[in-house]
Amino acid sequence: MVLRPIRQMALQRLYCTVMRTAQQLVALMPPNPSGDNSIQFRQTKFRMDLVKNWGIAEGSRVLEIGCGQGDTTLVLADAVGDSGYVLAVDIADPNYGAPLTIGESARFLKNGEFGNRMNFRFEFDVLDWANTFDEFEFDTIVMAHCTWYWESLEKLEETFRRIRPWANQLCLSEWDMQPQSIDQLGHLLAVLIQGQVEAYKSQSQANVRTPYSRETLLHLLQETGWQLDSQALIDASELDDARWEIDTCLSETTGDLLQLGLPPRLHSLVQSQLEVLRRVADESKCQPLPSYSVVASRA
Repeated sequence: MVLRPIRQMALQRLYCTVMRTAQQLVALMPPNPSGDNSIQFRQTKFRMDLVKNWGIAEGSRVLEIGCGQGDTTLVLADAVGDSGYVLAVDIADPNYGAPLTIGESARFLKNGEFGNRMNFRFEFDVLDWANTFDEFEFDTIVMAHCTWYWESLEKLEETFRRIRPWANQLCLSEWDMQPQSIDQLGHLLAVLIQGQVEAYKSQSQANVRTPYSRETLLHLLQETGWQLDSQALIDASELDDARWEIDTCLSETTGDLLQLGLPPRLHSLVQSQLEVLRRVADESKCQPLPSYSVVASRA
């Protein structure tokens, strides 16, 4: 592990002095139709840990790429305070998502307490040269658990190059494909199965499209002119993502295999992996993989 610079640790302490509690932030988010906000509480607490680790300071100008429903956006808006600003962008259509679309969620957040600190842009492709910003327009660029959504590593590498002039710092988090316990094998297997199938799709809106290792990410950052400042593991053990990915994999992969017409040997391999995943899902606690956090700066 690389230790955080002293300045980042000081900024982290600054953030701690102004942040709301997880319960207070959940109260500012769209209500769950079921009335159960326990999942949202766990997700919010995790994102608060991420933002603290990144050391996002009050007054920062932040560009968040892959904002989705805005879970991290709200936490960032809390961190930057009234003197800061968060621009949250996502390539998805505003009608994407359920039971609440990402557009509906954004409107709810914009009408809330931190609405003046944030703005949203959907159908925003950072690789489209019509979408650009001035050099150093932002202090920090954030990509929170969204990079597996990219259609290829080549596109992700291109993205890292494209955004480099816009800020001096990049804060990124993603799942670590190296499990630390046997209960995390189900999540890993679900990710690997989806990655194999997604490689044969010409178009997709799946959450897991291009899973890659932490070592691959660090290599991509180095190749695209980013210098690693720090990395850390963030506790994700209370999150529900492992069960979500396992359920998605088991419910959708068989249909994908029939539609895609994969080579017979690959088809058989994936079917065998699905059988193993079903057993693992029935017999283990299905804990999520570790989550890692990376802070990098322009080399």
